[in-house]
Amino acid sequence: MTPMAGVASPARPSRRVVWSWALYDWANSAFATVVLAGFFPILFQDYWSSAAAPATANLRLGWANGLASLLIVLLAPLAGAMADRGGWRKRALLFFAWSAAALTALLALVPGGDWLVAATLFVLATVGFMAANLFYDALLVGIAPRRQWHSLSGLGFGLGYLGGGLLYLGCVIAVLQPARFGLAGPLEAALAGLMATAVWWAVFALPLARYVPEPPATGGGASLGGGLRQIGSTLRHLRAYRPVVVFLLAYWLYIDGVGTTIRMAVAYGRALGFEQNDLIVALLITQFVGFPAAIAMGALGERIGARPGILLGLGVYILIAVWGAFIQAPWEFYCIAALVGLAQGGVQALSRSLYARLIPPERAAEFFGFYNLLGKFAALIGPPAFGFLGVWLGDVRYSMLALIVLFTAGGLILWRVDLRGAEA
Repeated sequence: MTPMAGVASPARPSRRVVWSWALYDWANSAFATVVLAGFFPILFQDYWSSAAAPATANLRLGWANGLASLLIVLLAPLAGAMADRGGWRKRALLFFAWSAAALTALLALVPGGDWLVAATLFVLATVGFMAANLFYDALLVGIAPRRQWHSLSGLGFGLGYLGGGLLYLGCVIAVLQPARFGLAGPLEAALAGLMATAVWWAVFALPLARYVPEPPATGGGASLGGGLRQIGSTLRHLRAYRPVVVFLLAYWLYIDGVGTTIRMAVAYGRALGFEQNDLIVALLITQFVGFPAAIAMGALGERIGARPGILLGLGVYILIAVWGAFIQAPWEFYCIAALVGLAQGGVQALSRSLYARLIPPERAAEFFGFYNLLGKFAALIGPPAFGFLGVWLGDVRYSMLALIVLFTAGGLILWRVDLRGAEA
């Protein structure tokens, strides 16, 4: 891959710039934890779709999530290419992030039973969240030397786990003891949690807005036609980026396993008869173990390389899948949650930094558009296969076979990526 001018990483990163960049992970993880994984699915079924049957409410929620993923798949590469050409990666991030935070605040004001408005705001906020992430990832290549990308990516994910976990813990306490916070009941506390998420997200994005530099434009302007031409050029010359293509195939498979674990863990635990409190405790364990684990895995990636670090994390995930097939007691569920925390942030952080080293830095937003696109497409295999195996083989425990296949196949393909040729 031929080096090209456009984005130069500083020889010595500014500590203020690095921490301002990493704090955005702390900011946006509140949405992922409190809204996506925590409160919105429950509020949507019990408050905004209370008049509908549970199956109908779940169908509506499924369509909302699917529409958000479809929109970001259509938007990501084009928006990334336009941002590269026009030199507005940071501005695009802040536009999408602050717009999504405002939509999250509005969501807290939607009255009960108005499921269509709630679903619409949720879809738009989720698109903003995912779009901002691709520009955030792309900013990594300009804030520090490439030798430090693994540790910085780990720092970002670590702060994300800690920030998201702390806010989620506070919101859970408010729901359990609303009177202590001057709230009328659990419903008001859950809605206040959405408002708190919006404020948290907007405020902690301010350091990035103030201190992280905007990468220079690659030229040509941020026109729609120019963005389409740049994507067309990339697709026509994919042979020159073969290591990137092979990596993305591997990433698509193993990140599907990671995503399936996140999406299906609660449903799996409920199917095995665990209580809701057990599932809340497990989620908090994952968040707080993920904080030091992601940072440690980033540092480990600098010592042994990102690929061995990712493969180590996938090995832990295979252990999780095997143990999960035989789980009996809540304490085992907690141990598995801790193992997920150990592996999840490291795999995500090292995947981001390894990919950043494979792509041309001056087109980082465009290439991270493809990266995020594959992350959204990943939901096409894992969750359906997870559910199908449990039904077909007559026991939900057999669903774990789907995870083992995804992690193994992704790891084997990752091993074949020509890293030296890509980085030359």
